[in-house]
Amino acid sequence: MSYKIDVQPAGLSFEVDGETILAAAIRQGIGLPYGCKDGACGSCKSKLLEGQVTHGLHQHKALSEAEEAAGLILTCCATPQSNCVIEARSVPGAGEFPVRKLPVRVISIDKPAPDVAVLKLQLPANMPFEYHAGQYIEFLLRDGARRSYSMANPPHAGPIEASAPPTMELHIRHMPGGLFTDQVFSTLKPRDILRIEGPFGSFFLREDSDKPMVLLASGTGLAPVKAIIEQMQAKGLTRPAVLYWGCRRKADLYMHDWALQAASQLPWLRYVPVLSEPLPEDQWSGRTGFVHEVVMTDLPDLSGHQVYACGAPVMVEAAHRDFTSRCGLPDEEFYADAFTSEADKHEED
Repeated sequence: MSYKIDVQPAGLSFEVDGETILAAAIRQGIGLPYGCKDGACGSCKSKLLEGQVTHGLHQHKALSEAEEAAGLILTCCATPQSNCVIEARSVPGAGEFPVRKLPVRVISIDKPAPDVAVLKLQLPANMPFEYHAGQYIEFLLRDGARRSYSMANPPHAGPIEASAPPTMELHIRHMPGGLFTDQVFSTLKPRDILRIEGPFGSFFLREDSDKPMVLLASGTGLAPVKAIIEQMQAKGLTRPAVLYWGCRRKADLYMHDWALQAASQLPWLRYVPVLSEPLPEDQWSGRTGFVHEVVMTDLPDLSGHQVYACGAPVMVEAAHRDFTSRCGLPDEEFYADAFTSEADKHEED
């Protein structure tokens, strides 16, 4: 049964045919906000104004019973049972590029930290793959499993040379026992072929704003933020930005040198690394504590800023809560991508 979905206040409409609202929106290039697509992050939360939906499995923290009773839905888990009207922020550009499935070849696997791999992939020269810096792809694994990773480099710009096909960089943290990460850290080797699908996600730079930015990352959440910084550099954008990168120990700052160099080369960028559990041998004289609390110490008034936050769900959730309630950040100026692992997605509430 096919149903019509109207999106307010954007005035968008699309058809849903036996699928979730978000799946239909992505398929038809409709820009709705979303992150994990698995009912774990809450980024796609919207208001059901008219109609009925049934919800699939999702986490309580993404949508509580009280929120559901108040008419809120997760479009990634909601299957319509009638024509519906929803209230959701439209995301210009989120559906701009077609979602494609394509093979990629492993170029290199570097390990800048014991539990982090930087995976470089070669894209097919004859299959253009367009995306916004900050978006992610999904690896298509056996038995229908998928694993999501953000691109750590901006999209290829300019004509593709035959000798230099476009490449993609991903930052992968080892999750012991993980279906994909165990493979990356043990058997995967250069020239292996993998299959990906993308681009996905509504986490990318809003270029229509000139507000100063806080780029907030924890762990491998640096990946999409790095892509955004490099995209800004390539486009000659000069909005003031400060990168706060939080890790536990100095060894976890696996691209510290890249961040230092970027800040030294780009007058509009500052870099503030923060360690939550520095070791004595780190001889760390920099900032310590929870990274989002360091931001609030430095910038107690965020009312005129935009924030782009990526990393562990607990960090993203705390930053959103505290920045909006204590620092005056407008809710609509907080953009986030919580790196939800499979364990995060399937944990019991």
